[in-house]
Amino acid sequence: MILDRASQIMAMLRSGKMINIGGRPVIVPEPRNPANARDRSYAIKLALAFVAIYVIWGSTYLAIRYAVETIPPLVAAGVRHSIAGGIMLIWAWWRGFRPTRQQWVAGFALGALFFLIGHGTLHWAEQYVGSGLAALLIATEPMFILVLGWMMGKQKISVLSALGLGLGVVGVAMLTGAELTVKGSSLWGLLAVLLGSFSWSLGVVISPRLKLPSDALGRTALPTLCGAAMLLIAAGVTGEFQQTHWSSITLQSIFGLGYLVTFGSVVAFTAYTWLLQRVPPALVATHTYANPVVAVILGWLLAHEHLSLRVVLASVAILGAIVLIRRGEQAAEVKVPQAVPPVAEIQPSEECA
Repeated sequence: MILDRASQIMAMLRSGKMINIGGRPVIVPEPRNPANARDRSYAIKLALAFVAIYVIWGSTYLAIRYAVETIPPLVAAGVRHSIAGGIMLIWAWWRGFRPTRQQWVAGFALGALFFLIGHGTLHWAEQYVGSGLAALLIATEPMFILVLGWMMGKQKISVLSALGLGLGVVGVAMLTGAELTVKGSSLWGLLAVLLGSFSWSLGVVISPRLKLPSDALGRTALPTLCGAAMLLIAAGVTGEFQQTHWSSITLQSIFGLGYLVTFGSVVAFTAYTWLLQRVPPALVATHTYANPVVAVILGWLLAHEHLSLRVVLASVAILGAIVLIRRGEQAAEVKVPQAVPPVAEIQPSEECA
């Protein structure tokens, strides 16, 4: 019964009728077509929302680099997610959300994968690697998700997906291979980003088994807050608080951290959920292609990160791999059974968790 329900969920994810918000699969309602869809104000809102998920999320990698220049990485990540998670939880609480003990436990499990490991390694790594390179390596998440799903028996790898995996490995090798001959910190930084990408992917794959809230905002707030708590504890254990020279923190790092909290976490997430109610999820998902490109360009323009032919070719290889994997998943799509369980039946409180 559990395996049947899991296969139904995976089929709905591939069909576009279900998407993943905060690591939790949820059914997306049919996109609305408001009466004022042709109004200029609606068109402006739509454009601004896409700018948010394309440019803002793409620019967060550069903001992280600025933040960790004078703020220790675990402290920066912990403070960022504490504030953002607190804002989202207060918002969800005001709307009537009340988390249970089981949901808090699930939040800690997912928070460890998403934020303690996923974002903790990313913030640490950007002390040694460029923001553009970090964004390109984070783009390997669909590859890890595909392999993990296949290992768990929930996903078949089609020919296109296999070609995509191969191309993705070539792209990653192009980025990391050259670092074998340079200082070790850069190589460890790249490997740390890949570890974070793997951890985030693992969280996405196991999240359907966790008893997370059905409320989308609460489902994001709990792992964010739990991950923030673990990040701050880790910062204390590793001595980052003692090593922090508060008087030496630059205005650039403060602005970078503030940008991550307000724009990267709150504004972009709000735009993301707003778009999911109005346009097809497949269109919203195109931000996964745009974010690495934006990060590479901004890193080159604003932080003088080296944009070599190797980086360009690796970018093409990794983005091409994502395209092949997504098309391969569509080609292997299984028809969703006619009797699709309603949302209430696939919430964490049921046996499928």
